[in-house]
Amino acid sequence: MALERTFVAVKPDGVQRGLIGDVISRFEKRGLKLAGMKLMVVSKEKAEEHYGEHKDKPFFKGLVDFITSGPIVAMVWEGNDAITLARNVIGATNPANADQGTIRGDLAVEIGRNVVHGSDGPESAAREISIFFSDDEVCKQWARSIDSWVCEKV
Repeated sequence: MALERTFVAVKPDGVQRGLIGDVISRFEKRGLKLAGMKLMVVSKEKAEEHYGEHKDKPFFKGLVDFITSGPIVAMVWEGNDAITLARNVIGATNPANADQGTIRGDLAVEIGRNVVHGSDGPESAAREISIFFSDDEVCKQWARSIDSWVCEKV
């Protein structure tokens, strides 16, 4: 197991539906630790950078339009194997294929309104964190009193 950081965002649909607390609670219950969070409206430029790998795809404009349509909650989560754990909490991209008990399986209906975004690997996590957070906006490693009850090695 490796200590990792990952980027997660509650998308505009999740914010508008009042799901922020539920989303955060699911990551905390899984044992991940919040290292950074902010409510923000994403600029077009930041959205285009975030979705840059999809620039030449027909759905790129729709992604940018949606993520800039209202506020998001941008977060950095930390923990052992945080990227894999977060992806498991989030569920499959298409809610129709997401397991019950995941955010998308419980709270979303269609792929275009699937409540959250999560980094899919170490490189994308580092890139996405740097797009949405400056170094001084993310807490340096900090200890919770429960950490030894969550993981054998902290």
